[in-house]
Amino acid sequence: MRAGVPRSALRVLRSPEATRARYVREIEEFACIDLPEDTTSEQRLDAFERLILTVTPRMFPRMIGTIMPAMLSFALAVRLLRGKARMDELQTITRGAAHNPTTEMDLALWTLCTDVRDDADSREALIGRTPAELAAAYRRGTLAPRLQSGLKSFLARYGFRSIGEIDIGVERWSENPEHILGALANYLRLGDDALAPDAQFAKGQREAEAMIASLLTRVHGPRRAILRVVLGRVRALIGDREAPKFHIIRLLATPSRELLKPVGRDLVARGRLSDEDDIFFLTLPEARRGAGGEDMRELVAARRAAYDREHARRRIPRLLLSDGTDAEAALVSVGEGLRGSPASPGVVSGTARVIRSPAGARLEPGEILVAPSTDPGWTPLFLTAGALVMEMGGMMSHGAVVAREYGIPAVVGVAGATEQITTGQRVTVDGSAGTVVLEVGQKEEEAQPVLAPTTKLGASPQPEPRASLADV
Repeated sequence: MRAGVPRSALRVLRSPEATRARYVREIEEFACIDLPEDTTSEQRLDAFERLILTVTPRMFPRMIGTIMPAMLSFALAVRLLRGKARMDELQTITRGAAHNPTTEMDLALWTLCTDVRDDADSREALIGRTPAELAAAYRRGTLAPRLQSGLKSFLARYGFRSIGEIDIGVERWSENPEHILGALANYLRLGDDALAPDAQFAKGQREAEAMIASLLTRVHGPRRAILRVVLGRVRALIGDREAPKFHIIRLLATPSRELLKPVGRDLVARGRLSDEDDIFFLTLPEARRGAGGEDMRELVAARRAAYDREHARRRIPRLLLSDGTDAEAALVSVGEGLRGSPASPGVVSGTARVIRSPAGARLEPGEILVAPSTDPGWTPLFLTAGALVMEMGGMMSHGAVVAREYGIPAVVGVAGATEQITTGQRVTVDGSAGTVVLEVGQKEEEAQPVLAPTTKLGASPQPEPRASLADV
């Protein structure tokens, strides 16, 4: 209450367009950083501290106030339609929503792809060279002119993003565009424009509008009038569900990285660190001590060793029993299939592709993407995926949101999916029931590529919807 979240939410609910634009302008103004080139390391650390301490408390009430009305509107719609609509039908009304920054990024990347594929030099470079070679050429300014200028424009808008972007120690696409160049090469292999993001987005809009019309016929009298208003607000606001993280990365995380990198370079030059990225292994007081002359290399070496050890973990159990048993893994039964949470409706059978990191990954059209978890850095892979299976996440996780946006069946929270499923194995994903059925025994080398997955939307029976904010 003191932070002003309810007030922000009411403003958004009353006037979505104007309030959304106003909030973005406000957070851009108070997150603006302007330092002279000769700023010292100590001054940069001071600026970083001010950014975190002053911007965060002013940004979060606006961001939470932006998405709260959407969540509440969806929950109210669920309640009004209890007993009259399945949850997969209610999820359909969230498809093709405006103001989703992840969808807008996908559309911008697809626009770049359609532009460069018509240019012989750009197309030949993307197909014939590795992403690392292309990234090096981009930094030298020697890519084909159309690809060079197009990628520069895309990175000017979205270069602050990356895989695992919430970690300010992770390099951004503007620093290393290999992942984006690999995604462009993947896009060029799509032979069906019906799979393109713009076509999928338009299809999602049509399906959402048709579903709203259908849902309105199921109630009568004053309830129908109320439902019409509520569904209208859901459509107007639900696209903002990924806006908070988008702006946090754009105005807080990436600027923090840009403030600290020169500090790391300075400490390397002065023999206090071994690598400029070592700065991200220090706390702020420790970084100040390093700037003051203390050698931090031994401390960083110990932390890097711990980081590498922990980074090698395949998964972290969310629930342990008193005897140390992983409760989720204990419930996994390969013979009967794997079970998780239904995240995006539909049924697809296809060939699995287990991918633990999207960096340099390729996914053939129609393959089932099996991953530990996803963030916006994974999104370009979704375009060619037949379905999605994730070990982590829930209904509001990035993977679930984007899967619904593209109409890709998805099951999330599947314990041990990347270990129980092997690349090349045939699987059937039921995003309505939350199950993944495996064809046990098939070898990867025997697997045949899937050219077109079989999809049956809404094939599984649905439980009666409950008014839960987690269902947005």
